[in-house]
Amino acid sequence: MKINSLLIANRGEIAIRVIQTAKLMGIETWVIKTSKEPNALYLGAADKIIDFSDHSEEIPEFLDIEKIIKAVKSNKIDAIHPGYGFLAESPVFAKRCEEEKIIFIGPSPEAILKMGNKTIAKQLAREHKVPLLEGSLGNVADASEAIKIANKIGYPVILKAASGGGGRGMRIVENEHELEKLFKMASSEAAKAFNDPSMFVEKYVRNPRHIEFQIFGDKHGNMIHLGERECSVQRKHQKLIEESPSAALDPDLREKMGKAAINIAKSVNYYSAGTVEFLLDSDKKFYFMEMNTRIQVEHPVTEKVTGLDLIELQIRVAQGEELPLKQKDVKIEGWAFEFRINAEDVQAGFSPSLGVIEKMSLPKSKNIRIDSGIQEGAVITPYYDSMIAKLIVYGESREKAIQYSAIALKKLWIKGLKTTIPFCKAVLNNSNFKKGIYDTSFLVKEMKIHYFEDKDAEMLAAYFATYDFARTLKEEEGKTVDFEKGKNMNPWILNKRLKSL
Repeated sequence: MKINSLLIANRGEIAIRVIQTAKLMGIETWVIKTSKEPNALYLGAADKIIDFSDHSEEIPEFLDIEKIIKAVKSNKIDAIHPGYGFLAESPVFAKRCEEEKIIFIGPSPEAILKMGNKTIAKQLAREHKVPLLEGSLGNVADASEAIKIANKIGYPVILKAASGGGGRGMRIVENEHELEKLFKMASSEAAKAFNDPSMFVEKYVRNPRHIEFQIFGDKHGNMIHLGERECSVQRKHQKLIEESPSAALDPDLREKMGKAAINIAKSVNYYSAGTVEFLLDSDKKFYFMEMNTRIQVEHPVTEKVTGLDLIELQIRVAQGEELPLKQKDVKIEGWAFEFRINAEDVQAGFSPSLGVIEKMSLPKSKNIRIDSGIQEGAVITPYYDSMIAKLIVYGESREKAIQYSAIALKKLWIKGLKTTIPFCKAVLNNSNFKKGIYDTSFLVKEMKIHYFEDKDAEMLAAYFATYDFARTLKEEEGKTVDFEKGKNMNPWILNKRLKSL
């Protein structure tokens, strides 16, 4: 079925990104207006708007499956593109679209379900001979079982949430003494973030490189990969700068990793855009980590080096078309970087920076692309992710791409709040980064001087969250929290400790 109308069930830069391609394809675009962003830039980019301004706060606007489905049905919209985040990796949402005969621009509900659960994904990787780190064969029942596995494979180990990602529900464990405490913390965090406390254990690789492969499949069984992206510049397991290709891979290793990525995707009859993520150690051995069943934030660097429009491919695959190219047709030319411009105070440990964008200057050039959902006068609120723009720079070589990136970052500025622009400039000036010699420890080893991270940051966050919870409960429901029942979380005890810092 040809798609004639499309709702982007998302916001910000990815909503604008999807709209741009959809319009080129002659597709009518719809977006959702919220009370949190009544004047958002993406609203003006779409053909039509569905107003959710009166939405109840019980379920966030972009997570209310039934309300979104109802709006699509009542407006006779053909398809939904979920972007990334929110409902993009919800098998329930994909299934509801399928049930209501709405085209979901993404993979099947079954593929999302299996790859969304890291334990199942690891089992499939094992069955299809994709390299894996040592660890538990499935979820671990409790800390005691985790200790037995850790003692067998050796420390350090990493505890991971079976569901979800983004660094939540994840803890590195150095010895048996701290495993039980960290297991409880990780499991509790996973339960709150993903409604699933399940955990698994695997061997922790110190300072690997984070390499991911962009794969693409169609509903006719065709599958290709579009090369790799290097995502090793990150903090707290969240990416900051990406590049394609990676300086760490040679043609032979690229071919091996690409085949492994295709094998794991074929295990669930995958179609649409997907990303298979690997860890690469210092001996050039790679290990399957997870698969993301959606378009990635960093997809533009792949578009730059392949010349392909991944959103267009997603839409064409969703309406039943075959992929227009085979693996032999994929050509990787040049080099591209993506810099995530976040509204964050880097010198305060990358803490969110809220406020109004008073002035901004965006560089323009044939080798520069900026994906953004902001404009002058936009209010950066605490309701959504801190990423406000992406700077993508292309060059004929890695050296040229770095050179052009430095020029672009010099011309890019945003006034009114703090951003990661100065940090990105500092990374580009790092000698090891310029040489392509870096891994996931890059921030700690090379960039620590550029930002401050309080060792008590988590305690401070817990203190203020607890205080705010108690205040809200008192104001809205007239209830007083009895902190004596949980003395470790007593804000007054924490306050004494804070004063002593």
